[in-house]
Amino acid sequence: MPQTRWGQVSESLRTTVGQNNFKTWIEPLKLNSLENGVAHFEVPTNFFGNWVSRNFSDTIVKQMSRDGLEVRRLEFRVPSAAARAAATAQAAPAVQAADSGTGTGHGSASRGAGRGGAGQSGSGQDDDLPGAALDERFTFDSFVVGKPNQLAYTAARRVSEGGPLTFNPLFLYGGSGLGKTHLMHAIAWALQENCPEKKVVYLSSDQFMYRFVRALREDGMHEFKQAFRSVDVLMVDDVQFFAGKNSTQEEFFHTFNALSDQGKQIVISADRAPHDIKKIEDRIASRLASGLVVDLHPTDYELRLGILQQKAEFYKGHYGNLEIAPHVLEFLAHRITGNVRTLEGALTRLFAFGNLVGREVSLEMVQECLADLLRASERKLTVEEIQRRVCEHYNVRISDMTGPKRHRSIARPRQVAMFLAKGLTSRSLPEIGRRFGNRDHTTVLYAVRKIEEMMHTDSGLADDIELLKRMLEA
Repeated sequence: MPQTRWGQVSESLRTTVGQNNFKTWIEPLKLNSLENGVAHFEVPTNFFGNWVSRNFSDTIVKQMSRDGLEVRRLEFRVPSAAARAAATAQAAPAVQAADSGTGTGHGSASRGAGRGGAGQSGSGQDDDLPGAALDERFTFDSFVVGKPNQLAYTAARRVSEGGPLTFNPLFLYGGSGLGKTHLMHAIAWALQENCPEKKVVYLSSDQFMYRFVRALREDGMHEFKQAFRSVDVLMVDDVQFFAGKNSTQEEFFHTFNALSDQGKQIVISADRAPHDIKKIEDRIASRLASGLVVDLHPTDYELRLGILQQKAEFYKGHYGNLEIAPHVLEFLAHRITGNVRTLEGALTRLFAFGNLVGREVSLEMVQECLADLLRASERKLTVEEIQRRVCEHYNVRISDMTGPKRHRSIARPRQVAMFLAKGLTSRSLPEIGRRFGNRDHTTVLYAVRKIEEMMHTDSGLADDIELLKRMLEA
């Protein structure tokens, strides 16, 4: 009964909070009970529950009251590990796993991803198309959502529903450690649960190339083509490694076209946008760019802190309930600005060190245990880092800042970035100009003088400059 009533309330919230916020933050909520004016919700993670509580709690309470439910406050809890394991065990396996003879993957092949049949690729048994084993850690529940990756997360969620094709292909790109592979695995896991009848194959570009070369060597191209073109969802990770491999590109192109013509879903990832991948055929780049292309931006402070909070909660149970104080996590989020893997590595070292020596994780221990990472974070500030921070602050894209647009909403952040680059780096005016789309040094000089003048009369701009300086020098 509570979940039925919640379904009615959540539909009303869809209009109130907007489609993107609804899909990301409201839809995953599960109402377990409503007692004495307290609504008890089940959430994927503690971070998720905290975010919903801070940002949507009042809205949810008001809507539930409008729909006739007596609610004064909300409480969120994460289901126990046993409950999550039981739910996972009930899901029917549908994702193809790695060859049983490889001895790799997370647990057995049937645990990491469904087998779906026996046999070897290229053997003539097209009911089996081995892909890569899925990492059971990489689910939507464990993916921390923030402004830099929210669009990618929302698009991945939509694909994972397995409904009519909204965009095909979905192309995810971004630097190393920003979450591309995590989202690819999460899509596969969710499709396994939502659409167990679908044949879903996830593999890396290297694995696709290996199977293609093996099929050529063993005279098994007919079986190779038949196997790959019979899937419902094909997911290929890191396609930038196809660059320069003409025969593999040719076969991938034909596989892509065959699946696309059948209305089958394709999900691709790379470290750069399709047309920025060197030594890849234009026709392939055009096909990759024909659907939804989503850029996963570098992490910002809020996202890094959210990731650290979630990982700290997870690690705590593995290291004797060792706690890390909030101010330590905040310090790490400020100082370690690399990718997610760097953050996870730093946190693992702290937990392991604290557990081994029997000490609480303090700022003193951070300085002692992560000295190399902290030294690396004290590198000289770059123009590119300044551009990224300014773009995050003003909510503009780097491509617009370095491009030809002259609209005020772009020109002012560009001038601020030039001003900061001149004051915080040792780069010359011509060098700075080159990093802003090969602009002349006189343009940089004009921007510096313009911002200096405006700071005397525009207190809002002066505050922006001061805040950005503190963030860049932290």
